[in-house]
Amino acid sequence: MSISEAELPNAKRTALGLYLTSTQAYEKWQANPDKVVIIDVRTQEEFLFVGHPPMAWMIPAIAQEYAWDDEKEHYPMKLLPDFVERVKQVAAPDDTIMTLCRSGGRSAIAANLLARAGFKTVYNIIDGMEGDANGDSESVANHQGPLTGWKNTGCPWTKKLTPERLKLPAAS
Repeated sequence: MSISEAELPNAKRTALGLYLTSTQAYEKWQANPDKVVIIDVRTQEEFLFVGHPPMAWMIPAIAQEYAWDDEKEHYPMKLLPDFVERVKQVAAPDDTIMTLCRSGGRSAIAANLLARAGFKTVYNIIDGMEGDANGDSESVANHQGPLTGWKNTGCPWTKKLTPERLKLPAAS
């Protein structure tokens, strides 16, 4: 199944226009695990409490702020300035990279950062780890759609952290 960019919300679109579902991403990784790099760009808390693909590098791209934004009525997130440098520790610009977040938005941001840095083949995993929202914003399972996402489609995942696969931002 190919994914048409026209079918994607703007938040999931990338400069390179390369998209995969979680199932397609896992199959692509299985076909060539030495040449395909999966980068989970979610927060450290998400790696720990939600789980992650065991073969993924856990490299946060965005961090949660803990100062309430009264105007926007939420806790904002901020880009981590050393994200690309941390990715360069595990991947080269000519490698095939696939970025993963909760549901495809932050991974698109990460894919665009890597594309701007000269990475040539960066796919956005458009359904992320937990899938698209199920339409019930009041539900604790809003981003745990039963039909999409790495966890919901039979791809392997774990909550066991592997410290050598973590590339965390520099302490501030």
